[in-house]
Amino acid sequence: MSHEPARASAIADLMRAGREMSRLSMVFRYAIAGRLGLTVSDLECLDFLADAGSATAGQVARRTNLTTGAVTSMLRRLQQAGYVTAERDPADRRRVIVTLRPERAAELERPYERFAEGTERLVEGYSAEEVTLLVRHYDRMQAMYRAELDRLRGDDT
Repeated sequence: MSHEPARASAIADLMRAGREMSRLSMVFRYAIAGRLGLTVSDLECLDFLADAGSATAGQVARRTNLTTGAVTSMLRRLQQAGYVTAERDPADRRRVIVTLRPERAAELERPYERFAEGTERLVEGYSAEEVTLLVRHYDRMQAMYRAELDRLRGDDT
């Protein structure tokens, strides 16, 4: 007896679960952004800056998949709201370096705290091998997303 039907069924279940997790992740991001009075793009920008420390406006545009004009407006809004600072790059005066204000980082983390605690509890139940598999899967999925975003932007020439 072949195991192929069981494998095909398991793969279909994985794909369904992945789509639902992706959908719920987006709904969750919109809910958090709304609670903070931000747009999802604002939140993506601030999350990126929290990880990166600081970035150029061009790097923010690439990460959020927004035009440089849209990023300029967003950064001006976030600067006026006190979330970021924007300074001219001393090495290249044409570039602007944007940095998340550290005193605002905690309020951006607060809506995620309960979810992060639940995630930690969930992962505690996984073996090292299972965690390694998940990391490898997420890394590969991220690479696929990046490649598709490049293709959609026309960067695949």
